[in-house]
Amino acid sequence: MIIKGVSVSKTESATARVCLKIHSGRKRREGKHMRNEALLEELTQAFGVAGFEGEVREIIRREAQPYADEIREDAMGNLIVLKKGTDSPNKKRIMFAAHMDEIGFMVKKILSDGTLLICNLGWNWAGSVYNERVRFRNGVTGVVGCRGSIEDAKNDVKKLFVDIGAKDAEDAKKYVRLGDPCGYMGPYLHMQNDLICSKSLDNRIGCWQLLEALRDNDGSGPNDVYYVFTVQEELGCRGSGPAAEAIRPDIGVAVDITPAHDYPCDLEGSNEVGKGVAVKVCDPSVVCDERIVSTMETCCRQMEIPYQLEVIDQGGTDASSMNLSHYGVRVGGIAVATRYPHCQSCVASLKDIEAGARLCTAFAKHEFIWG
Repeated sequence: MIIKGVSVSKTESATARVCLKIHSGRKRREGKHMRNEALLEELTQAFGVAGFEGEVREIIRREAQPYADEIREDAMGNLIVLKKGTDSPNKKRIMFAAHMDEIGFMVKKILSDGTLLICNLGWNWAGSVYNERVRFRNGVTGVVGCRGSIEDAKNDVKKLFVDIGAKDAEDAKKYVRLGDPCGYMGPYLHMQNDLICSKSLDNRIGCWQLLEALRDNDGSGPNDVYYVFTVQEELGCRGSGPAAEAIRPDIGVAVDITPAHDYPCDLEGSNEVGKGVAVKVCDPSVVCDERIVSTMETCCRQMEIPYQLEVIDQGGTDASSMNLSHYGVRVGGIAVATRYPHCQSCVASLKDIEAGARLCTAFAKHEFIWG
């Protein structure tokens, strides 16, 4: 690997990974375990590149089935899970949306030498995937190379190729075909201070949070709550719009990650890892309803949930498409600050993840008295 221009040998890298696992395992035994963390790991390691979310959807269906009043899958592939509330005079339809898909790539051409040209499925850093491994849905693995230097590629994925070890095009076609998707390989690792590192924390974190909030919902709350696991968010928030049209929610809440700003990076803002769940105020795609933001803050204070306000000037979530559905929907957002998003080594805090699930639970139980 290359870290700030310093070359690290494969032996040193392997030794570091072993030490990390040993040390982080000791740390977890000394500290507090997050509830049902094995499910989060399972979700992150499942294949679910945008447009190909089936493996993730089946895990979620399995976990949601014992707690749901209704489960249905729409034509887009969204999984819509309903938990009914009581017959309150102020009953609202709340739609939580967490996208199942992760960023990845698709084969667009098989060259005569057996290497594969790829295109984006979602937004990728060319530098993040360079010299890294990818996995195809059928289990075939490959390494990503660059035609020329990665610096000259200037973040253009069209300069990259995947080497699966094929001798030539005929050999490559035995294992992959045009249109096959591939995604990052990034194991689930523990770091210090209750941080984790994995691929696809964007947005398996949100999927985990909704499943835990569903478990906590015994149906005694005043609202009908739709826990919606959406598709193709990374391709432009495509799944949540049709789902919102079908549900016609009174309130929509995107449950997602947000980029952290507490480490050297190309973004500027106030998001910090480990400082609590992020309550969205604004991003380039949506300005959240003030009453929803205020209600989330109230829930956090009442339940003693650590939180921070989120304002970002790049990116967006499913809140945008819910906001513009039908005749318009009041929306908000619940997020977890993450370092190194959109790569195979995203980093987040277990405490922040747990706080987000608790906020989903508290918000779903709130009685909204405005019209």
